[in-house]
Amino acid sequence: MKNITVSLDDETYRRARMRAAEQDTSVSALVRAYLNDLGSGETHAEHLKREERALRERVKTFSAGDRISRDAIHERRS
Repeated sequence: MKNITVSLDDETYRRARMRAAEQDTSVSALVRAYLNDLGSGETHAEHLKREERALRERVKTFSAGDRISRDAIHERRS
């Protein structure tokens, strides 16, 4: 297990201690949980790739040769 040192201003540290006390834990445990969540979550790029794969699975019949007339695109419903 690695140790890290974090510098905080007094007010931030005070609020962190209060939040930790409310949750019956320590500031160190709060930081550890946050960093674990951060490290185990998917990155933004991974999220976008997953969404793209899901979209490509749903779109099966698209063809770039399919054309819609200009009139059909701008048709207004009454």
